[in-house]
Amino acid sequence: MLGPLARFQVKKKQFFHNFMTIMSFGVFGVFISGAIVSAGCYWLFPKVGFGELGAVDYLALGAIFSSTDTVCTLQVINQDETPRLYSLVFGEGVVNDATAVVLFNAIKDLDISRLKGGVVLKVIFDFLYLFATSTVLGISIGLVTAYVLKALYFGRHSTDREVALMALMAYLSYMLAELLELSGILTVFFCGIVMSHYAWHNVTESSRITTKHIFATLSFIAETFIFLYVGMDALDIDKWRTSKESFKTSIGIFGILILLILLGRVAFVFPISILSNIMSGSSERTPITFKHQVVIWWAGLMRGAVSIALAYNQFTFSGVTSDPVHATIITSTIIVVFFTTLVFGFLTRPLISGMLPHQSRALSRGHSTGSNSPKDDFTLPFLSGDEGASGSGIVLEQAKRSLSMMLERPVHTVHIYWRKFDDRFMRPIFGGPRSH
Repeated sequence: MLGPLARFQVKKKQFFHNFMTIMSFGVFGVFISGAIVSAGCYWLFPKVGFGELGAVDYLALGAIFSSTDTVCTLQVINQDETPRLYSLVFGEGVVNDATAVVLFNAIKDLDISRLKGGVVLKVIFDFLYLFATSTVLGISIGLVTAYVLKALYFGRHSTDREVALMALMAYLSYMLAELLELSGILTVFFCGIVMSHYAWHNVTESSRITTKHIFATLSFIAETFIFLYVGMDALDIDKWRTSKESFKTSIGIFGILILLILLGRVAFVFPISILSNIMSGSSERTPITFKHQVVIWWAGLMRGAVSIALAYNQFTFSGVTSDPVHATIITSTIIVVFFTTLVFGFLTRPLISGMLPHQSRALSRGHSTGSNSPKDDFTLPFLSGDEGASGSGIVLEQAKRSLSMMLERPVHTVHIYWRKFDDRFMRPIFGGPRSH
């Protein structure tokens, strides 16, 4: 839960500026990668002498190995030097984990014998339901927190109470999501975003500084403990003894999983990046270059604690299994996580240094005169009454230009309308400075 709470530190402008691309990577990417992993395991596992899994197990493997861990890459990428690349890698990592968990929960509830041809539709429907309800719950708790901090006296001007209230309300959103069998990670993620947009401005300056550092520290400690627990699970000898597969078969399973992970990333990172560049048109000052696409592809190759947690959830009972096939999946998942984290993580810094050399000066100049400049803020594509009175020819020309701008820059257009709605209705109720 602490990872999403660190959303207070994220540059929201970059995150929402790339929101559609991030959601495409984090949502559609999981479905594409999961389909490739599931189909690949179903086809290739029997070829190495391992094919005793059920249909739901194969589908679950797709969700398990579609969850990424971008921590290593985020430690190397400079947020100030490459803001768009950082926001894409960071945003995909968070949305990816949430989507993988939601997809896994939808798959786990499947009854293949009854659904038959409707399996895909059932998975999509359950996923959309879990995603939508978890998001609404997180946004609702965030708005309630912002309103309490703005309108009620409770905790006002007390750093301890303000920080405690934000932390406890975020934890409440997580607990409610788990109680309602929704996605806790997705709920607390959107709760954190809403808090940073509204509640953040309703607390004192000392509370803002304290919140920033305490959540960052707790997030780091939590991630460290997770890696420690993963290492302890790797030393569980019983699971390794339960697995009856030969060394050759185990190597074959490991190789298949690594190959499918690589292919699954390729299948959506480059196409979605190209599509994003096309949709952005000439207005986007910092397109997703091929080198950036390679970095994004590489950043998602690492697998982490979420993959292990999902594997334990599917193939063990309270962390214990006596089934040799399930034990093999658990040990293979541990090997994949350790291999991708250690080997791919070790190669991350040399790769990024080679792909993005001397980026700071060029990007700093581009950032100062790029998409953040007032001139590039995009004028509303609506005609005023004065413009309409000057003649039908001018009105028609303005209408064509407005339609063209909306087609070229739909994200910017929606963002402008959202800012006007936010300034007029949301911020007066829930807090925060109005944008100009």
